[in-house]
Amino acid sequence: MTHVRHLPARAGTQADWPSWADPDLVQGYRALGVDRPWLHQVEAADAAWSGRHTVLATSTGSGKSLAFWLPALSTARAASARSLLDPGRIESVTRRATTLYLCPTKALAADQLAALDRLLVAGRTRDVRVSTCDGDTSLDERRWVQEHADVVLTNPDFLHFALLPQHRRWARLLGSLRYVVVDECHAFRGVFGAHVGLVLRRLRRLAASYGATPTFLLASATTSDPAVSAARLIGVDPSEVTAVTADASPAGRKTFVLWQPPELPGSDAPWSALLPEDDPWATPLALPRHVTRSADDLSPPAPDDVWAVPGTVATPPPAFPGADDPVVLAEALAEMLPGVGDGPGPNPGRFGAREASGAGLDPGLPTTHLDAGAPTTAWESGSLGTGEGSGPLGTGERFVAEPSDRPRRTATAEIADLLADLTAAGARSLAFTRSRRGAESVAATTRAHLLEIDPTFATSVQAYRGGYLPEERRALESAIRSGALRALATTNALELGVDISGLDAVLIAGWPGTRVSLWQQAGRAGRAGTDGLVVLVAREDPLDTFLVHHAEAIFDAPVEATVFDTTNPYVLAPHLCAAAAELPLRSEELGLFGPRTAELLAELVERGTLRRRPSGWYWTHNEQASRLTDLRGAGGDPVRVVESVTGRLLGTVDAASADSTVHDGAVYVHQGASFVVDELRLEDGVALVTRRDVDYGTWARWVTTTEIQSVDAEVPWGPVTWGFGSVDVTTQVLGYQRKRIPDLQVLGTEELDLPARTLRTTAVWWTAPAEVLLAAGVTVEAAPGALHAAEHASIGLLPLLATCDRWDLGGLSTALHVDTEHATVFVHDAYPGGAGFAERGFALGATWLRATRDAIAACRCFAGCPACVQSPKCGNANNPLDKAAAIRLLTAVLAHAPTAS
Repeated sequence: MTHVRHLPARAGTQADWPSWADPDLVQGYRALGVDRPWLHQVEAADAAWSGRHTVLATSTGSGKSLAFWLPALSTARAASARSLLDPGRIESVTRRATTLYLCPTKALAADQLAALDRLLVAGRTRDVRVSTCDGDTSLDERRWVQEHADVVLTNPDFLHFALLPQHRRWARLLGSLRYVVVDECHAFRGVFGAHVGLVLRRLRRLAASYGATPTFLLASATTSDPAVSAARLIGVDPSEVTAVTADASPAGRKTFVLWQPPELPGSDAPWSALLPEDDPWATPLALPRHVTRSADDLSPPAPDDVWAVPGTVATPPPAFPGADDPVVLAEALAEMLPGVGDGPGPNPGRFGAREASGAGLDPGLPTTHLDAGAPTTAWESGSLGTGEGSGPLGTGERFVAEPSDRPRRTATAEIADLLADLTAAGARSLAFTRSRRGAESVAATTRAHLLEIDPTFATSVQAYRGGYLPEERRALESAIRSGALRALATTNALELGVDISGLDAVLIAGWPGTRVSLWQQAGRAGRAGTDGLVVLVAREDPLDTFLVHHAEAIFDAPVEATVFDTTNPYVLAPHLCAAAAELPLRSEELGLFGPRTAELLAELVERGTLRRRPSGWYWTHNEQASRLTDLRGAGGDPVRVVESVTGRLLGTVDAASADSTVHDGAVYVHQGASFVVDELRLEDGVALVTRRDVDYGTWARWVTTTEIQSVDAEVPWGPVTWGFGSVDVTTQVLGYQRKRIPDLQVLGTEELDLPARTLRTTAVWWTAPAEVLLAAGVTVEAAPGALHAAEHASIGLLPLLATCDRWDLGGLSTALHVDTEHATVFVHDAYPGGAGFAERGFALGATWLRATRDAIAACRCFAGCPACVQSPKCGNANNPLDKAAAIRLLTAVLAHAPTAS
């Protein structure tokens, strides 16, 4: 345990029901336990009822859905009542007010449908017709929705591919559209967010053609500038959006623990003796001498001094007795969860059977890693003046330096142990993992631990992930809500707003990538105003290690803004074609799509994509214009996983990951049952599997290359070359290893004959010839770390210049590239054909690189951190990285930059 932060409880502030609220709906909410709404719910609902576009950005579990369903359903019921008062009028039948609900996932739409059904039944309201409609909906059901539904729950993909292109079939819905609800709108970021923003503009345009001007209601996690993001998403001025951000719902006390797994016993790696004493690839700091300084010693510290409280010897974390033992940790976690395990029935097992020994934070140990409110040491109170730590003099940093070859327990193994102990203690928990394999592994390992205690416990833990069938996901969601299941090991599929309340603990295996995601996951603990526990367990990654030892980077930094650019011509062009196919584009409508629309339309006409007529721009091709782009860049239809003997559909796998997860011979785990893939038929999109109990897993081996296809622009900077052009980023699965579980001993290696997957996109690159490396003092051994660090930092800085998201980009750094014949750093767009980001980077090359160099140099860390050279999405576990060498290299490259830049 490296840090504990106690987030205080918050009292709720209630308000009266709005006078305009439908009485039956109010009665329904009261029957469900909502006697009075929270203040933020009423503020948002009032704004929406008055016709103002509204964004509600409050914490997870704060009841955002009431704020949009109350005005939407009240409007629908009022329209229904009017039709009953004058049933003879045709317009009374055709103009019932409708609502369109959009969310990122089908699971969330299904969850909202179930919640609406409960509300309408509780309020005894039978006159509001609600239905989901998406790509899985049959034609007969779709026809009923088109003709009768008052509230339609769907996703942006269905709008793009079906509803908008076939808008005449949806004329009743569009002509009566009063509200558009956009749930979890913070998920619409980057290129995906730009696509969704343009789909919403097309929706507004078509609704206007049928005489409707809907009000948009947006629900978001806590983000930076929600009003600005919401306005950009729906295409209006920020002054037209009312933002409600003050959370009036109650929140229980939340204990947030940062945890680093212990080192494995016998941690000297068998190959360590083969490494030179001074490993040129190593970036961690050397171990400090642990020179103990008393708290009142104000003399200048040496760079490797470690502060300690009086009477103790400073040692590296953990600052927690028995923290290497997850049983001891779990006991301490139970102390932070009042009421866990004190319900009826026994609590046997490793957790419950151990006598409470007062396990907790030892007051005799340094507390600089723990947050208990007021400062408890001279360091925390700031009385040491400079606040120096174990880092270099003048940095104020506290480094946890470790030998480079001391492996630690994996985060998933640690999470499984903790989840088992919490489950045995009676806690209800979620464990978030970074992958589908991780979710299945944590669930299986947890069940194995619980079998040793009581076989009945093992049935209370399951996995939840993408790729399950819809009915399986619904059953799991219902079981965790009802308490039939005590724990779920899940991917981020449960990060979004599926209503799962009453959880005691959330375990997070590894940094989820953004603070928005972290707080969304953490918000699952203690929902409905109860106390909760959150544990972030670090993976063996420098970024995770940094974060669990620098709590301020998590707790004291603002959440990220939602960034996207709907004027990006690469994204805008296909939507202009789709809009013209739906209804010819008129000159007076161009402002809806941005200031460069006329210029882009002229280019599309010149290419023959659109045809210009005095009345507007027309799509004249036979194929559907909506097929020109894929909102999510999924890369094809998912591969179905089918049991060979029975023909039963087990689930699906994304097309992009099928080669590495369901190749011939792969082990596919589904709800704890293992299957072996007999055959992957890529042409049919099917993987045939057979049920088989095996004691091993399979890990694919692949190679990724970047090949320059065309140089569209090139600028020499002396010996340095800046280039922009088309590249092929090719990935091919070559084979796989079978590894025994749990010790991961390699049992065998098999070769595979699978096709290469190529992403044709655009990239910007710069070279560093040998003389530049020499001038920078970057040796052959240090070059990979310097280039890798420069690549990460430049990817992190480009969104400031190109209005994109870090996840919209990819990169490669190599000490020798076959096409350039020099050390090269590539940054490419992560979308087929490019998205304009690399092109923007090329145009602002010197500005971009200077900003990158300055950002790294200005960072106060010593060896690199998430604020400069570490990346949350690095495929090489952020290794090797050399911050100092990267600064020298970038300085040497910029010395050749033209001054005009």
